[in-house]
Amino acid sequence: MKSSIFKPNKEISKTRQLTITAVLGAMASALMFAEVSLPMFIPGFVKFDLSDLPALIAAFAVGPLSGVCVCLIKNLVNIAITYSGGIGELANFLIGCGLVIPAGLVYKMKKTRKTAIIGALLGSAVMALVSIPVNYFISYPFYTKFMEMSSIIKAYQALNPKVETLLDALVWFNMPFTFVKGICCTAVTVAIYKYISPVLKHGTADARQKASM
Repeated sequence: MKSSIFKPNKEISKTRQLTITAVLGAMASALMFAEVSLPMFIPGFVKFDLSDLPALIAAFAVGPLSGVCVCLIKNLVNIAITYSGGIGELANFLIGCGLVIPAGLVYKMKKTRKTAIIGALLGSAVMALVSIPVNYFISYPFYTKFMEMSSIIKAYQALNPKVETLLDALVWFNMPFTFVKGICCTAVTVAIYKYISPVLKHGTADARQKASM
């Protein structure tokens, strides 16, 4: 019988759901530490990472709640070394939820490759939109404790002289940057899901053959 990489599987046991969530949470924590700057696209104090990738996989493999838990785990781990007093982690958690909740809910309604892609694209768009109020009201007010708002705006103006306000910067830079981050997570998830889904859901690589029959 022809199979899909997002073919519905039998319900995963509660124990396995917790295990998957914990493992993917650990992976997300590691990826969060592997952040990089892309100063040619956005000021260096805004970092790029793929820590939402395991959360998106969890949302598909187990459900949106698992994706949210992975977002929570990675930020709780990061608090141990943070300099933001948890503010940056709160913002990261809220923005990550903007990706995994819509993606997980859409995929849960009909588990196909098409709905997985649609859900992830919708989630990427929601995440990008959510990044504006989260950054405007949470992240950047915290940044101003260490850097004048005028200096923040100048960092954006170095890339685009037309930026005049923080809202301009968030709409022209942070929103598309966040959307691209979501697209990257989506692309990697779609590329690898068929290889890791059987292992996640059945526990062994041999299950891949069983799942495709």
